[in-house]
Amino acid sequence: MRSFHGQLSDNQPIRRTLEEKQKQLRDLKETLASMKSHTAPALRESVRKRIAQLEAEVSAAPALKTAAGAARAPRAADAPRRRQSRIRSDLTG
Repeated sequence: MRSFHGQLSDNQPIRRTLEEKQKQLRDLKETLASMKSHTAPALRESVRKRIAQLEAEVSAAPALKTAAGAARAPRAADAPRRRQSRIRSDLTG
């Protein structure tokens, strides 16, 4: 059975909100703290790597939101309105 575009099995990254990322970060830190001494080093390293990624994303998220919001607001207000095409204006009135 083939997947359709946008289906979860499309091997696409799952997009998470900032709150979801923070929750995942807390969970991973708890997981790392509760690992036994005989846990495989590769597993410990992969959890540490994911924690580092999430910390970087969470710390960069507020800065990205303010920069993107500030950059978008003036452009939208200053943009001139587009004229209707000649064909549409002939049909409507």
